[in-house]
Amino acid sequence: MESDEFTEKKGNDFRDLEVWKRCRDIRKEIWNLCKSLPAEEKYRLVDQMVRASRSATACIAEGYGRYHYQENIQFCRQARGSLYELIDHVDVASECRYVEKERAKTLINEIESAIKVLNGYIRYLKGRKENK
Repeated sequence: MESDEFTEKKGNDFRDLEVWKRCRDIRKEIWNLCKSLPAEEKYRLVDQMVRASRSATACIAEGYGRYHYQENIQFCRQARGSLYELIDHVDVASECRYVEKERAKTLINEIESAIKVLNGYIRYLKGRKENK
C-alpha cells in the first residue's frame, strides 16, 4: 500500500506522516475532553488518557527517527497498542457518563480510522524492508 502519505522525501520528517497528523488531532481532542472530566479523575482516567494519546504520536516519532525498518515497525506497533488503550479509556469515560455516548462513538471512530492508517504504514514499512 504505497501512497504519497508514506513516501519518504528529503527534508520531510515524522510530522509529515498522515498517521502522525491523525494521532496528533486525536491527542488534541483527548486533551480537550479531559478538561471536562471531574477533578477526582485527574490522576486516574485523565492521566491515563493523556499518556496514551501522547504515547501514540511519540512512538511514531521515535520509530521514524530510528532509520531501521524493523525498529520503526516495532514503535508503530507500540503506537497501535496505545491507540487501542485509548479506545478502552474512552469507553470508561462513556460508561461513567463523563462523556456523551455520541461524542465517545465519534472519538472511537477517529481512533479506529487512525489505527487503519497506522496498519497501512506498517505494511508499507514491511514492504520497504523486504525490498531493501
